[in-house]
Amino acid sequence: MEQTHTTHNGAAATTPGAQRRVLVVEDDPTIVDAIAARLRAEGFQVQTAGDGPAAVDTAEAWQPDLLVLDVMLPGFDGLEVCRRVQARRPVPVLMLTARDDETDMLVGLGVGADDYMTKPFSMRELAARVHVLLRRVERAALAAHTPRSGILRLGELEIDHAQRRVRVRGNDVHLTPTEFDLLVCLANTPRAVLSREQLLAEVWDWADASGTRTVDSHIKALRRKIGAERIRTVHGVGYALETPAA
Repeated sequence: MEQTHTTHNGAAATTPGAQRRVLVVEDDPTIVDAIAARLRAEGFQVQTAGDGPAAVDTAEAWQPDLLVLDVMLPGFDGLEVCRRVQARRPVPVLMLTARDDETDMLVGLGVGADDYMTKPFSMRELAARVHVLLRRVERAALAAHTPRSGILRLGELEIDHAQRRVRVRGNDVHLTPTEFDLLVCLANTPRAVLSREQLLAEVWDWADASGTRTVDSHIKALRRKIGAERIRTVHGVGYALETPAA
């Protein structure tokens, strides 16, 4: 049986070996039941909510480790749910959208979502994305306790690995965990072009080329935060992080 305890900040923490908690927020009963069944089969504890207010209340009471969150919801939409939940406690969010609309995706990333999927999607891929997001959170927690020495400076861009902080011209820039990992991946080989498939494999641990649009949307969100001129597109290939001329 799962055991939990409460940390000083009120967040529920699981003991070693305990099941991870996933809150699925979706107003279509068929979809929510299918997602919940697949995630339970993967070993997760799952609760569900069918509207915006219920999602926020359940997240506050249950303290999930991850949200699978539909954009279109009764009450208020998934973007508002994401804002309210993230304001209280950072938690990884996989956002679902019925519209293949890049604006919706960028807005979702902008309010704190870590990844998105467009309906229809395969349950296998959704389960894989959930595992990847949770592994990224674990890696970030480990990195915080095993800091790398020094701060990487590329002109006016600073990347602090130990604190997982980014500054541009001395000003802090808020990045989601995924955006930070994507920037670090590019910064590890500045000016070198990394393909979408390479970035997808290294940042998302996802080898399926069908996910490369996820890379494109995160690159656009990252450009808005650190400056579009800092990430170069090589059409038909991928992206490179620009550095100041020597």
